Amino acid sequence: MKKQMIKIAAVIAVFSSILFAGCASCDREWKSCNSNVNGGLNRVVNVYTHNGELIATYEGLIDIDDNDNGSIMFDLDGKRYVYYNAIVEVIEK
Repeated sequence: MKKQMIKIAAVIAVFSSILFAGCASCDREWKSCNSNVNGGLNRVVNVYTHNGELIATYEGLIDIDDNDNGSIMFDLDGKRYVYYNAIVEVIEK
């Protein structure tokens, strides 16, 4: 019985990977999950005013948290950064 359950689980896993392989939204979710688990992705973050003036640039292992209130928050080198009402450009390296 136990071997049969393992075989069924393996078949489901194989079919799921075939079904969702190449799915763009699945790839994005996988990357987001990977970022959450590993403390971020290697990124460059540029923060601009609404007039297009560069406020700051950050580089490193960054996990972005966009909140419902329109703010962007991330941690880098033990410091937390939160920006409200700014244009934030995030580029993965």
